[in-house]
Amino acid sequence: MKLATKKVKTLGKSKPDLSKKKAAKDALRKGKPQTSSESKVLPRNPKQKVGEPVRNGKPTKQGFKKSRKEELEGLKDIDPEFYDFLKKNDKKLLDFNLLDTDDDEEGDEKDKEDTGTKESEDDEDDEEKYHKPSEDLEVASDESDFEIDEEDDAAAGGIQKITLNLLHQWEQQLGQANISIDIVRKVIQAFNSALASISADGADGGENQPNAAAFKVVGAAAFNGVIQLCVIHLQPAIIRLLGVRPNSSLPLHKHKKWVKVRGCLRYYLTDLIRLVEQVSSPNILGVLLKHLHQMAGMVVPFSALGKTILKRLVVLWSTGDETVRVLAFLCILKITRKQQATMLNHVLKAMYLAYVRNSKFVSPNTLPGINFMRRSLVEMFALDLNVSYQHAFLYIRQLAIHLRNAVILKKKDSFQAVYNWQFINSLRLWADLLGASANKPQLQPLIYPLVTIATGVIRLIPTAQYFPLRFHCLQTLISLAKETNTYVPVLPLIVEVLKSNTFNRKHSAVSMKPVQFTCVLRLNKGQLAENGFRDEVIEQVCGLLLEYLAHESASLAFSDLVVPTVMAIKTYLKECRNANYARKLKQLLEKIQESGRFIEQQRSKSSVTFDIKDAQAVAAWEQQLRLKRTPLDVYYSSWLKTHETKKRRQAAQTDEINADYDVPKLKKLPVKTGVPVRNENGEVELFPSDSEDEGNDGLHFGSDDDDDGDVHKEEEVEVEQPKAKKAKKAKPEKQNHRPAIVEDDYDEAGGAVDIVKDLDLNEW
Repeated sequence: MKLATKKVKTLGKSKPDLSKKKAAKDALRKGKPQTSSESKVLPRNPKQKVGEPVRNGKPTKQGFKKSRKEELEGLKDIDPEFYDFLKKNDKKLLDFNLLDTDDDEEGDEKDKEDTGTKESEDDEDDEEKYHKPSEDLEVASDESDFEIDEEDDAAAGGIQKITLNLLHQWEQQLGQANISIDIVRKVIQAFNSALASISADGADGGENQPNAAAFKVVGAAAFNGVIQLCVIHLQPAIIRLLGVRPNSSLPLHKHKKWVKVRGCLRYYLTDLIRLVEQVSSPNILGVLLKHLHQMAGMVVPFSALGKTILKRLVVLWSTGDETVRVLAFLCILKITRKQQATMLNHVLKAMYLAYVRNSKFVSPNTLPGINFMRRSLVEMFALDLNVSYQHAFLYIRQLAIHLRNAVILKKKDSFQAVYNWQFINSLRLWADLLGASANKPQLQPLIYPLVTIATGVIRLIPTAQYFPLRFHCLQTLISLAKETNTYVPVLPLIVEVLKSNTFNRKHSAVSMKPVQFTCVLRLNKGQLAENGFRDEVIEQVCGLLLEYLAHESASLAFSDLVVPTVMAIKTYLKECRNANYARKLKQLLEKIQESGRFIEQQRSKSSVTFDIKDAQAVAAWEQQLRLKRTPLDVYYSSWLKTHETKKRRQAAQTDEINADYDVPKLKKLPVKTGVPVRNENGEVELFPSDSEDEGNDGLHFGSDDDDDGDVHKEEEVEVEQPKAKKAKKAKPEKQNHRPAIVEDDYDEAGGAVDIVKDLDLNEW
């Protein structure tokens, strides 16, 4: 303000009025003193309103007070609510210097004072323009920024802190018969606040949930209490609030009181599925999915939200752990069945794409999950066969297009589009679906296209290198023929393997472990030269022939059906030099011929008087024969028991099976029991762990130097010695190496951080 005043004075002196200047000179000649009013003529301030009195280039207090009063009076019309607020809380602001004073006299007195006094009064005038806060306000200290005053916080923002006592009160209120809608809304708001406390972005920031900041959740105990309260007590409370009767078939959204809970339930289900997305612990996911299964009936009115929930459930169904997969499928099934007309198409497409996407790689570890997805997806398609026909026709046609491109183009890329696990698993899925719906006519027209595609896949590259893929396709066709009771000509495709030159060639290498085709589609040249390849081929040929012929053994035309197969087996036995192979095939051949003679005896009886064109009579005769059990059927039942026992034994030895497919695995340290381990000779083994033998095969986390590998080598050499007393010196080195492995396993497991890891179900 001082600078402005000086500037104004300078401007006033720079351009004086000529008439005034002449009058001043005349006065000096006559000896009269010059008055201050004559010497200081200043321009009008740009902030000054027209008609306001001016002193020292500024509007006077009288003009300022008048303009301020007019503005405050205008505020009454512009914003009456804010005016009433000021009137109640700050009345002094409205009564700002309304008392009139004699400004002219005050101005005359100021003109007589010196320049310093004028500048100080100008500063005081500027200060009076602004509103001064009340002296009752307290200024917080620096330390108060780090202190949490719950009472001031609650009073300022209306936020209530969640305590265990408050949760206990809510639990009692939720358990009452006459429950209030307010308590349900409070619990749902507390659930949203609990998610905001663990979310990086603070949940929705209060945008998605009205009054989301009404509660504050601090600490693991309060968070666990809120989650427990919602999971256990919220769904029964809503059922009582709606007045749902036991065994009532009326949908929940058609009850009278549904309108009251519709809004808050929508926010709660949104928060629940967001929590499911963020949780990584299988145990907590299981609890939340069980709760979501209970709330499935309340998802029906929310179509958009239901699609979001189903999308997340499909991800868990295709990628989660075993228990999580099952619970996710149960939730999908329950939600879809309640709104089947609108959701089934969306769910079937999403689940099929997830199945194909996650069946790209097959190993002993992933095979159970793929089988579960296939069986559960068949159950979903069976909900409505009319809708399923559209999806099945479309996707089977896509398989046929890939096969046609491979046959026509004959390029590597087109072959790879057919010879992969996704194609084979799709064939299995549709074969299982057609077999499951064999008693209904909707999907039966798709049997012939599917059999044609599977046969074309086998004929595409009929080399020994793809024998495993051939056996997978043949197994699919045999299962389809058994379930649909349809004749599929698979016998020539099975016997054709025995005529392969690669199979009949003498092996040039000996395999240390048997070759298994369970998780293999293609063999390399090294495996084709091993004797384990031939052993597995004979096992597959005998098993497939036995399974298919046991099913057809009760057929009226069985004795005629097996003639080409019997001739092919006899031809192979004449050239076979392996006694083990010949013994298995001879035994199978004897059972086939015995069953053929049995069928001929049954046909030659006088009781068979029906015409062969009479399909119903033929089916009835075959059904009676199945009840009598043919010799081949009895033999197949006994073989199947031993074969299943062998498969279970192999499944139990998953680690050994993984070694055949180069599947990496984590090494787990054995539990120290303190009991010394002894070998066959009774000597105490210094290092009973199998890490020395498998150290090169497993994954090593962390940075293992070459020195560690030397330590392992020294230990192996010393252990193999019959007298290994000096080898005890290597034991501390082994112990020093173990903590590094344990620490790495801990870091690897700790990579998946669970945001609700404090939620312990045992404490509930």
